[in-house]
Amino acid sequence: MRLDHVTIIASDCAPLRRFFVDVAGMDDGPRPAFGVGGHWLYLNGQAAVHLIERPAAPAGARLAGIANIASRAGGRVPARIDHLALRVASAAEWQALLRRLRDSGTAHQLSDMRALKERQLFVALAPDVTVEFVIAAHHIN
Repeated sequence: MRLDHVTIIASDCAPLRRFFVDVAGMDDGPRPAFGVGGHWLYLNGQAAVHLIERPAAPAGARLAGIANIASRAGGRVPARIDHLALRVASAAEWQALLRRLRDSGTAHQLSDMRALKERQLFVALAPDVTVEFVIAAHHIN
């Protein structure tokens, strides 16, 4: 088994698409006509990130929807996916990613995960949408 893809639903997919294509280095590729806007973004020829456009609901409707979901879940807000992580395979790819982040002015945070001998880089794309890039430390030391 392997992860097939991640779907992100947003009211404005354009900045997400720009990040994944221009900064993360994915390719915008073919997508079936679903009757709703969006993009399929590819890694190594495979659709890895599906972006779906959904108009934003008014704040009152969002809050009512969350309250309704929470009441059906015994008062708890349901689980959600926290972030998407992409593994970077080489020092050259890592340096190219850092260069694209810098050139695009994209805010990011670096972190060393010493216990796993990895380096992590986090980008908050939108509320509740974080992308993590990770590389084995021996590739960058």
